[in-house]
Amino acid sequence: MLGVAIFILIAGLGACLNSALYRARIEKTVPATGLSIEVNGADVHVLTMGEQGPIVLMIHGASANAHEFDWTLAPPLAATHRVLMMDRPGHGYSERLDQAETLEVQAAQAAGVLAALAPGEKAIIVGHSFGGAVSLRLALDYPEQVESLVLLAPVTHDWGGGGETWYNQYIANPLVGPALTQLIPFIGPAQARRGIGSVFSPQPAPENYYDRSGIGLLFRPAEFRANAIDVTVLRAELAAQQDRYGELAMPVVVYSGALDTVIKPQLHVGKLKHQVDGLELVALVDEGHMPHHAHGADVVDTIQRLAGTD
Repeated sequence: MLGVAIFILIAGLGACLNSALYRARIEKTVPATGLSIEVNGADVHVLTMGEQGPIVLMIHGASANAHEFDWTLAPPLAATHRVLMMDRPGHGYSERLDQAETLEVQAAQAAGVLAALAPGEKAIIVGHSFGGAVSLRLALDYPEQVESLVLLAPVTHDWGGGGETWYNQYIANPLVGPALTQLIPFIGPAQARRGIGSVFSPQPAPENYYDRSGIGLLFRPAEFRANAIDVTVLRAELAAQQDRYGELAMPVVVYSGALDTVIKPQLHVGKLKHQVDGLELVALVDEGHMPHHAHGADVVDTIQRLAGTD
């Protein structure tokens, strides 16, 4: 029995050492290069591009960070817009704060970024997937800061169960989750690299997507756990939010891939379209869950049209 305990102790120490080394290595590879904005007592990391023009705030989805946009949508907008790309709480280099798993708190952090970097201005909000849910909450709670919404494969409604990744329940558990996350650097990066294609399907994944989008940051234990908690409470958060969408009075454009296997477009976008007057749906018959890649030029055109810079 003593031998087993010693083995477990050594294995645990080895896992903790490995995760610390992984964190140091990935943070050197993908460093914090943006602004650090204090909002509600927690720092929010914001990448910026462009020096003048209408404000565009981009909010990433689950298992991602602000680098999702800094090589895709932001560069073609930078000449005529000020583009802000924030790491959601606990992701990338943004600090986690109390109740950060709630859409209310995540939207408040986004509102604080706008108040600090674009005081008195309205912004076009671009949200992908989970970021679409946060974008909607930002528009509901802070309509005075939102000019319009551009939602990319957004998750918007309680989907009634099913489809959740099984391991997130264990990682989110307060008893076993912190210990399990120490194992993530051993297996997470390789699994993610192999699984990227399924997220983009039927489109091919862009070359070097994993590295260019800084996906390796996800496998730091604290971020992986933050992501797991976010997604395990999302259904309940959406159930509490979804009846408010009729309040939205600003332009809303949604890009939705008919072949999306991550979410069910007919459930999320279909319901949202019936709740929001004038919603503009861009239905993509050849697209999955990442429309801002293969159809990035169209998304940029939409943002410019909404901003009056086309």
